[in-house]
Amino acid sequence: MEFVKIIGSDKKNYMELLLIADEQVSMIEKYLYRGDMFALCDDDVKAICIVTQEKSGVYEIKNIVTVPKYQRKGYGQRLISNIIDYYKNSGSELYVGTGDCPAIIHFYEKCGFEKSHTVKNFFTDNYDHPMYENGQQLVDMIYLKRNL
Repeated sequence: MEFVKIIGSDKKNYMELLLIADEQVSMIEKYLYRGDMFALCDDDVKAICIVTQEKSGVYEIKNIVTVPKYQRKGYGQRLISNIIDYYKNSGSELYVGTGDCPAIIHFYEKCGFEKSHTVKNFFTDNYDHPMYENGQQLVDMIYLKRNL
């Protein structure tokens, strides 16, 4: 039986998993403690996500990752669905930023997100090393949005 739990004081215990989705500890630390951390579990943690409040009624998924052995089984989508339910009474919009990678953008579109805006040179300006997804260097951050 799957359930979602909120992770409180032991967020740093999940750093290794968070680094799969965001490769730089200093970047994760910018949002780790100001966000809510959710874990989709049954007998084991399947996926985790950190969501921050950016302004009144506006939330952003800062990091979402499925444990590698459980990827492509729908856990990420189910976690996002639970997050939408969690925030729908306190917010109006949920954003997520990602690299310009068609497969990842398609995943978010399947979850009801639509392209919103682009932050030029985000990855090259904010990371201390080049970031790659599917062999392609990430440069711009593509933001997607969905209404809650």
